Amino acid sequence: MAEARTSLPVVQRFAETSRRDPWWVQPLLVFLVLSSFVVYATWAAFQGEHYYLEKDGRHYLSPFYSPEVVGDSPHAWFGRPAWLPVFLTPALLVLWAPGGFRFTCYYYRGAYYKAFWADPPSCAVGEPRKSYWGERTLPLLLQNAHRYFLYLAVLFLFFLGWDAVKAYRFGDSVGVGVGSLVLTANVCLLGGYTLSCHSLRHLVGGGIDQLSKAPVRSRAYGCVSCLNRRHAVWAWLSLFWVAFSDLYVRLCSMGVWSDFRII
Repeated sequence: MAEARTSLPVVQRFAETSRRDPWWVQPLLVFLVLSSFVVYATWAAFQGEHYYLEKDGRHYLSPFYSPEVVGDSPHAWFGRPAWLPVFLTPALLVLWAPGGFRFTCYYYRGAYYKAFWADPPSCAVGEPRKSYWGERTLPLLLQNAHRYFLYLAVLFLFFLGWDAVKAYRFGDSVGVGVGSLVLTANVCLLGGYTLSCHSLRHLVGGGIDQLSKAPVRSRAYGCVSCLNRRHAVWAWLSLFWVAFSDLYVRLCSMGVWSDFRII
């Protein structure tokens, strides 16, 4: 009788792998890009100035500060109360919502778990831990709030959309400036990222055994699924552009750049 022999899997040491490709490039790039974004966004949020442009009839507002619930700019819904601490800028009052949406995003989890926690550094590469923790305990249990952050992210699209509309108002006339296009592109990219969300895909198509019996939801599911196939692309493009939009408005407000009116 032939004998069948089996061997136990060999536990790899941290970063040990038989791969010969530069597997470390992707997690390193993710680490550098996300770290740069977090540093810049945190710095910009604490500034509390140069986040809007009201010059020559222009009405530009940085997406980091939208909606400006309380503040001193013409975009503010309410004036800044005297009891509000100085360090609480309009951005710090609202950024927790879109920030929470990105932090709990299914795609970003897979990206920054590898880049920041080496969990694992890459496929078929040894991890620093020998046990699987999962997302069943705190603080990672809070990742399940992603679906609720989605609702807020969709709401923020309307605020940013209105900011983009106002960017085409030049005094009493309608015009197009470079800033108008920058803020419009920001809404489009953030819309692509938000509407391609895995949670939205489940929301519009989940809970139905046969989508063919619900034609409206079936079309919505197909539309979200089409966007979802490029969810990673939407995630990175929107991340870059929202930071660039803030930088553009900031530098124009500081007088470093001049906003060119196209029409």
